[in-house]
Amino acid sequence: MRENADAAPDGDHLLKVLSALSNPHRLRIIASLVRERNYVSRLARETGISRPLLHMHLQRLEAAGLVVGSLELSAEGKAMRFYEVTAFVYQLSPESIAGAVETLATGVQREETQ
Repeated sequence: MRENADAAPDGDHLLKVLSALSNPHRLRIIASLVRERNYVSRLARETGISRPLLHMHLQRLEAAGLVVGSLELSAEGKAMRFYEVTAFVYQLSPESIAGAVETLATGVQREETQ
């Protein structure tokens, strides 16, 4: 989650968030997690997404700071990965986009951080 929700995101973070939200599966995942935190197997069943594909989408959402995962043990001692939505608010305007553009890393810097 962003440290200061009032501060505008830098350009690279904004690109991560917009990219993460640009997929219908990821929007469905967030919609499901808004209702309740969930573990991967049940979330896969509820969203109709295969577990490998779900893991890929969850990684993208987590990298953007939109969801957070935690490993927990069930009563039977089985390790289960739970995910929940983080609190986030992004306001887009021409001015906020222009400000974010000024903070974009150059192409070489962006490739090194990915």
